[in-house]
Amino acid sequence: MRLSLSKVLMAAVATAIAGCSDANIPTTPSAPSTLRADRSSSERTKTIRMKDECDPQSFNAMFGPGTCVRDGGLNLDQFLSQVSKLHGAPGWRFAPDEVTLHVGDVLAAMNAGGEVHTFTEVKNFGGGFFTPLNELSGAGETVNECKNLPASAFVAPGATVAETENEAGDEKYQCCIHPWMRATVHIAAK
Repeated sequence: MRLSLSKVLMAAVATAIAGCSDANIPTTPSAPSTLRADRSSSERTKTIRMKDECDPQSFNAMFGPGTCVRDGGLNLDQFLSQVSKLHGAPGWRFAPDEVTLHVGDVLAAMNAGGEVHTFTEVKNFGGGFFTPLNELSGAGETVNECKNLPASAFVAPGATVAETENEAGDEKYQCCIHPWMRATVHIAAK
């Protein structure tokens, strides 16, 4: 019996997700955070959007109801094919992927997609906690920051996380599920 690459990959992905099922990853939208800067103050907010193009029919059939909560999109076979060929899926991205702000400004990350993502600060970009996607994308080994994430690290569709930047320098963020989703944040002193 011959198995297609996509069936083997989907089985590996399903097995890995089942193994992570105790991580309490939220799959339903929660209310967006209200940690937005007051426009009348000197603080400013820069928002990075976490985007994806999951197809609910194929993603939910493989991983369970609520895995993808958007309309339309790329089916799972197409997604896996893109990740394999392009080392990522273009529809799964942080936008913009580079931001400049100042100490005291608010950095927000809003999940504008249909799947759960993380917006995790990392020392260096690398692999997420999901080995099959690390291998397909060539992201490398799981970075330490993506190991043993608390439930609060997972950003459900429609939710926003935010923080006030208090130190100048460059920061790197990635999704610990889809490790090619990356952004660099440049923070300048006031």
